[in-house]
Amino acid sequence: MAKNFTTRAENYSQWYNDIVKKADLAENSAVRGCMVIKPYGYAIWEKMQGALDKMFKDTGHVNAYFPLFIPKSFLSREAAHVEGFAKECAVITHYRLKNAADGSGVIVDPDAKLEEELIVRPTSETIIWNTYKNWIQSYRDLPILCNQWANVVRWEMRTRLFLRTAEFLWQEGHTAHATEIEAQQEAEKMLNVYADFAEKFMAMPVIKGVKSPNERFAGAVDTLCIEALMQDGKALQAGTSHFLGQNFAKAFDVKFLNKENQLEYVWASSWGVSTRLIGALIMTHSDDNGLVLPPQIAPIQVVIVPVYRNEEQLNEISVKVNILVQKLKNRGISVKYDDDDSKRSGWKFNEYEVKGVPVRVAIGPRDLENNEAEVVRRDTLEKQTLSFDTLDEHIVNLLDEIQNNLFQRSLEFRNANIRKADTWDEFMSILDNEGGFVLAHWDGTTETEEKIKELAKATIRCIPYNNPLEDGKCICTGKPSNQRVLFARAY
Repeated sequence: MAKNFTTRAENYSQWYNDIVKKADLAENSAVRGCMVIKPYGYAIWEKMQGALDKMFKDTGHVNAYFPLFIPKSFLSREAAHVEGFAKECAVITHYRLKNAADGSGVIVDPDAKLEEELIVRPTSETIIWNTYKNWIQSYRDLPILCNQWANVVRWEMRTRLFLRTAEFLWQEGHTAHATEIEAQQEAEKMLNVYADFAEKFMAMPVIKGVKSPNERFAGAVDTLCIEALMQDGKALQAGTSHFLGQNFAKAFDVKFLNKENQLEYVWASSWGVSTRLIGALIMTHSDDNGLVLPPQIAPIQVVIVPVYRNEEQLNEISVKVNILVQKLKNRGISVKYDDDDSKRSGWKFNEYEVKGVPVRVAIGPRDLENNEAEVVRRDTLEKQTLSFDTLDEHIVNLLDEIQNNLFQRSLEFRNANIRKADTWDEFMSILDNEGGFVLAHWDGTTETEEKIKELAKATIRCIPYNNPLEDGKCICTGKPSNQRVLFARAY
């Protein structure tokens, strides 16, 4: 299995595509703009799901499921929401096919036109708040803390596997509260959950902040986000959490009787992350040899490859290895013993390196005689020969070390690529030559933000939390500004 990778320095975009393909994560489908997530790629998503789902439930949330189809009229009820998603919606107009009279195939039955068109879910605020109207009458019915694992469709013309596809997988939380402060606290709490997940599981450092009004989710009062920096110096929005105020409650007339026996509108939040996190994972850690996975997210944390010449040697190695496998499983480690005799050991070494398995163990007849094994860590490709007797303990420690190393390495890269700019020329020089995050002054207007986006192809990623006040002048207009905001070119 030859690697044949384009290097990051040669062509970063092609390098990314090579990894997705050669690590067997996903492929383009017969439907333009959609992807097939292959078993190994889906296994990574399942690891993400499992960790996030536990974090959601630990904070009091429960899972539910809502329809894929949304009546068109629902989107019309919240003006900013429909404006934000109108150009991305897939619309269902008919509910039946029939055979063509000339025998050429199936056609849409013109007599099966829907009374009202249905929208394939781009996001679920509207259908959920129409449902919540039936669930909420009194303050005793609040809060509602629901999450949904689902797929959504946002019709994209220029797509890229995991990063931007017409259909993708995600989770979306939708909560209802009796007070404004509760809904705001919920949005902040879930942003912190996302940040903890990104850093502790994905080993991906993030910056937490608030979106500018121009970048805010359609229909939200405030959008909070976590922003990560990829190895090519571009930013990637890794998760968002929205304070929706009472906008959707008003749009769907969702009121409750408060403790003072007065009717008022419910307060809301929504929040989500998607399979684009797999793209973030690839671009944060991987190298020119293939995928690199943090142990906390790796479907296979340890692979053991026997090196042998005949069946007798394999049997002797297997007896020893099976003991190690059981020890590792008892410690909660996912391990694979690859004794498939249809592939050579060298092919396997290469395959598991490309697939980013954190730890590879190789054992041959000579290792067996010496009661040892060769251990290779994927993050640095360092090799060690270790005693078999303490191998399980060493692997447990090594997995923690790899997890921490990947985070620290990414954190150092991110921090080294945050720069300040005080003039337009400095701003453009950083973006064109170094990339990364740029802290610069902005006059606070949407007009200026749009102008910067047009001229520099860069956007305000967020106004970082705990952003210090600092008098300065907008890099674009020269008008007064009291704080810097975070700019970057982005995915």
